[in-house]
Amino acid sequence: MSRPKIARKSTIVDMTAMCDVAFLLLSFFILTTKPKPSEAVPISTPTSVANKFVPDANVVMISLDKNGKVYLSVSDNAEDRTKKQTMIQDINQRNNLGLTNEEVDKLVKQPFIGVPFVQLKQQAGLSNEQITAKNLPSGIPAQDTTNNQLTEWIRAAVAAYQGSKMDLIVKGDNVAKYPVFKNVLTAFKKNEQFKFQMVTNPSNVPEGTDLYKLNMSKKGSEAAE
Repeated sequence: MSRPKIARKSTIVDMTAMCDVAFLLLSFFILTTKPKPSEAVPISTPTSVANKFVPDANVVMISLDKNGKVYLSVSDNAEDRTKKQTMIQDINQRNNLGLTNEEVDKLVKQPFIGVPFVQLKQQAGLSNEQITAKNLPSGIPAQDTTNNQLTEWIRAAVAAYQGSKMDLIVKGDNVAKYPVFKNVLTAFKKNEQFKFQMVTNPSNVPEGTDLYKLNMSKKGSEAAE
């Protein structure tokens, strides 16, 4: 007796559920993703082949725009904001600025300091959305050695971070003039701060250079392991 033949049927996979899930995930990411906000102080940093990232804490950053204006900021976390408050209170007391506790708190919550001492009250009256280079056109005075208020800010930072780590970082525009950058370094030196890092725009290592060969040799040894 011959064996009965079983009819062959094509396998059908219903993709409807998978498509629904894919569109739900896509919709979720579109709705929850926040576009990168425009920089309050636009700075075009120079390029380098370094691949080290800026730390998330214990950072005191000095920003220098293309016009030579200087701004100061700290890491955005509770511990660093407490240190920033100590810095502002120190500057307030030493220079008899008359800042109230409320004004100090407002300055602490703002993204950066960008005015001379006598204008700190005015900056405290601005909202965080108004803290831009356009609304703070003067910056911290550091254009000459006779009125380098950045020196006082660095002194206050060193005192606030005493006993803990502090990373000094300079974010300078690619076309900023050297004399102002030199005055920033002078503020560091007067406070015996001789180590700092520069923020740069990372780029690939040029082929054929010693650094390129070194990196390639490291990758080769890692692959062999």
